[in-house]
Amino acid sequence: MKDLPSAAPLASLRNNLEAVIVGQHSLIEQLLTALLAGGHVLLEGPPGLAKTTVVHALANALDASFQRVQFTPDLMPADLIGSEIYEPETTRFRFLPGPIFNEILLADEINRAPPKVQSALLEAMAEHQVTAAGQTRRLPELFIVLATQNPLEQSGTYPLPEAQLDRFLFHILLDYPSLDEEIEITRRARQVEEGHVEGLVSAQMSPADLLALRKRVDAVFVEEHVERFAVQLVVATRDLGHWLPEHADLILAGASPRGSISLLRASMARAFLLGRDYVLPEDIVHLAPLVLRHRLVLDFAAQADQLSADDLIHALIKVLPLP
Repeated sequence: MKDLPSAAPLASLRNNLEAVIVGQHSLIEQLLTALLAGGHVLLEGPPGLAKTTVVHALANALDASFQRVQFTPDLMPADLIGSEIYEPETTRFRFLPGPIFNEILLADEINRAPPKVQSALLEAMAEHQVTAAGQTRRLPELFIVLATQNPLEQSGTYPLPEAQLDRFLFHILLDYPSLDEEIEITRRARQVEEGHVEGLVSAQMSPADLLALRKRVDAVFVEEHVERFAVQLVVATRDLGHWLPEHADLILAGASPRGSISLLRASMARAFLLGRDYVLPEDIVHLAPLVLRHRLVLDFAAQADQLSADDLIHALIKVLPLP
C-alpha cells in the first residue's frame, strides 16, 4: 500500500466542488462514495437542480474524459456506442467510437431512450464493454454512468427495466434548495454563465489516482456482525411478511444478492471517505435507502397506502436487530 496515493486529494476535491455547487453537500458526498465504490448512479429530481453542472464539475475535478448524451426517443445504439465508417482512401471500414468510450458518461433523461439503446447501455454498465459491428470493445478502466431522470415528465418515457436498475449502485433523489441556497444560486448565476464550470473547478486528482484509492477501499475492514446485518436487511426485503406482517404483500420483488454486494461495497467506500478503515452499522443504515430503493418492486397496494420503498426500508431497519 505504500505506493498508493494519499486520500488527502479527496478532501481537496470535495471542497473544490462544494465551493462551486451550492447546497448539494449530501449529493457531492454520495457521488464521491459511488466513485470510490466503482458504481453507477441514477439521479432523480425536477429540472434546474444542477444535476448536469455537478457531474461536469466532478469530471473536471478528476481530470477525466467526459461526455453528456441527451437521451431521446429517436436515439439509436450507434449514437451511443459508435459505428463503422467507410474510408474510400483505404477501401476499409474504420470504427468511430461513440460517447460511451469516455470515463464519465452523463446520460441525461435516461428513461427517454428506447429499449435497444437501454440494452446497449446495460452491456456497458454490466460488462464494462460494448459490442459493435460484431466486435467486442473494452471501455476505459475508469467508467461510470451518471444518469438523470425527471420524475415529473412521463410523456415519451420508457420505464427502465429491473435488470438495468439493478446495475446502479445508488438511486439519489434530489429536492429543491432552501430559500437562502436559492438566493445564493441566483447571485452566482448572474456572475457565471449557467452550466459552464471550466476554470471554476480545477483538477484535484487523476483517474489513475482514483483507481488506486479504490484498492485502499478494498482494505476497509467489515466485522462479521456488521456484514450479517447488511445482508439480513437485503434478504428481509424478499420476506417482508416475516418482519412486517402488516405489510406482507406490498413488495412484489425484493433486492437481489447484488444489493448485498452493493450495500457493503458502498459502506466500505463511505467509511474510507470519512477517514475510517472499518465499517460501522451507521454506514449501512445511512446508505440502505440509496442502495435499495430502486431494487424493490412495489405492489399497487403500497401506492394506495402511500408507502414508498424508503418507508419500507426504514421500517425494516427498525425491526431488525442492530449489531
